[in-house]
Order: sequence, then C-alpha cells, then structure tokens
Amino acid sequence: MSNTVIKTEPSFLQFLFPSTLLFLFILLVSCGNKNTGISVSDVRNPVTAEGIDEKKKATMPEIQFETINYDFGKVIRGERLSYTFTFKNVGKSNLIISGVDASCGCTTSIPPAAPIKPGEKGTISITFDSAMKEGNVTSYLVVTANTYPAQSILAIYANVINP
Repeated sequence: MSNTVIKTEPSFLQFLFPSTLLFLFILLVSCGNKNTGISVSDVRNPVTAEGIDEKKKATMPEIQFETINYDFGKVIRGERLSYTFTFKNVGKSNLIISGVDASCGCTTSIPPAAPIKPGEKGTISITFDSAMKEGNVTSYLVVTANTYPAQSILAIYANVINP
C-alpha cells in the first residue's frame, strides 16, 4: 500500500462560504439601528421646473438666527475661543441641519444632530483657533439645512494680536 497524497485545489464553495459569513457579519454590525429622527417627509424642495411652488415653500422649515455675526474683539494669538449661535425653527416642519462648513480651518463647529421641531430652538457651537492668525480675521460659516434657500451664512470676527 502506498502513501500517496492527493492535493486538491480549494473549490469555489470553500472560498465563498467564509467570505459570505464575513460579509454578513460586517453588514449586521455596521447597519445598527441608528434612529436619528429624520424621515423622508422632512426633506422638501419647493423648486420646480416652472419656478417656486409657494404652497410647498409655506410648509417648509425656516431658520431664524438670533444673530448672524459675532465679534470676539481683541484676541491674543494662540487663544481658542468658543461661541454658540442660537436659532429658532419658525417654519412649519422639522428643521434638519446637514452641515456647517467654515471658510478656514481655524473654525470648527458642532451642529445639532437631531431635527429641530417647529417653534423649538437649537444651537450651533463654534470654536475659533487663533494660533495661525494675525490682524483682523473674518471666518464665514455656511449652514446647510432643509430650508429655502438651503444655505445661511454666519460670520465671526477677531482682531488677533501678537503678545
């Protein structure tokens, strides 16, 4: 009797089964139930090929800021300063802020994650880092939301002095 070893190539199914299990595991872990409170009905667009649908526009959220500008005044270079912009949803449906983009890397923001219901207030916290700045500085923040128009502009100012 001979001790012959027969080598076989792995079959396609032997490869597919572990790969499928790995894919299903990743899918289940990454697709957890993340209920943000945002629904498809919260997204409305009043613009049509014929123009603006005033009926649809009247049912949309509307963002109203207490102030759209803030001046930090004189700032010593290297300081990190914070401010909170407060707003109210004066519209007729949930307000969703999808992003806040700053005009420079010196300003970061934290927008609300949950929808703001009609009549409720919300905040956008910002931090200004004066480390690489000098003189009069203006940083603009573009707030994108499910409003019409979709973007609002906020501004912060500082006079950065070198100690």
